[in-house]
Amino acid sequence: MSSHETLIFGSRGSKLALAQTQSIMTALERRFFGLRCELKIIKTLGDRILDQPLAKIEGKGLFVKEIEKALLSGEIDVAVHSLKDLPTEQPEELIIAAIPERADARDVLYHPRQLTLAELPPMARIGTSSLRRSAQLRRLRPDIRLSDIRGNVDTRMRKVDAGEYDATVLAAAGLLRLNMLSQRMVFFLFEEMLPAPGQGALAIEVHRNNERALRYVRALNHEPTALAVLAERTVLSALGGGCAIPLAAFAQVDGNDIHLQARVIHPDGAPMLAASGHARREQAERLGRQIAEKLIEQGAHDIIHAKEVSHAIE
Repeated sequence: MSSHETLIFGSRGSKLALAQTQSIMTALERRFFGLRCELKIIKTLGDRILDQPLAKIEGKGLFVKEIEKALLSGEIDVAVHSLKDLPTEQPEELIIAAIPERADARDVLYHPRQLTLAELPPMARIGTSSLRRSAQLRRLRPDIRLSDIRGNVDTRMRKVDAGEYDATVLAAAGLLRLNMLSQRMVFFLFEEMLPAPGQGALAIEVHRNNERALRYVRALNHEPTALAVLAERTVLSALGGGCAIPLAAFAQVDGNDIHLQARVIHPDGAPMLAASGHARREQAERLGRQIAEKLIEQGAHDIIHAKEVSHAIE
């Protein structure tokens, strides 16, 4: 397909958001001769509120609402999101048109001297704004102190280097996209730290009536990734949640099968509810609902309603 058209991309102004959006713009321009992609930076509510823990700020979609408004108005044609930041409920007029191949979904621990979680000193202070991460960290190390940390990736790392925190937890995918993954970072095993639904994946969002944008961006869809994150996000949706739910979920497509595991963890680290299963890949959404039902039967809603435990994150 050749073209002499222009697509306008909307993005947050953070280094990671810009890197993610630029990677998609570059991929499209390389794939479609003559296509031009332009960037428009949009400031979101999540960028403006930096003095409160994410879990305590009312509302969903802190990092996407203003960008979605620009899509709805036609101010931009395309938005690229970290899928884990995108609410499961979208405006009816918008769709996720493509999900490219997923990057590394693991979390990493950043410590200046590459200490593992087990090697951190007693009562170590770890910076995180995620209830999912804090609950799993507290389960692994009940003695640690968890404190809210905001800012982009390099800001969080600088705060650790300056001694404000002993360590912090970051997503490997973001570090890879920023070329910041270093030997000073220790990968968590999935058994230790299960990721957030959609972690490591990008979502390309467009207006459902923008046929011009749809024609291009759909070429970047990676079906195995799309099926895996569909299963994960179905668990999240069935539990009624956003970023304030201590839910972890990860799915993988293996040939014609899909495997899914999920956890709901009390902010104190216990109890932890776990469920897993597999199905044919075309049954990804159904599998997600089944795993959610297993978690609900174990008492997931009780844990979700207890998510505002006062000392979950200082």
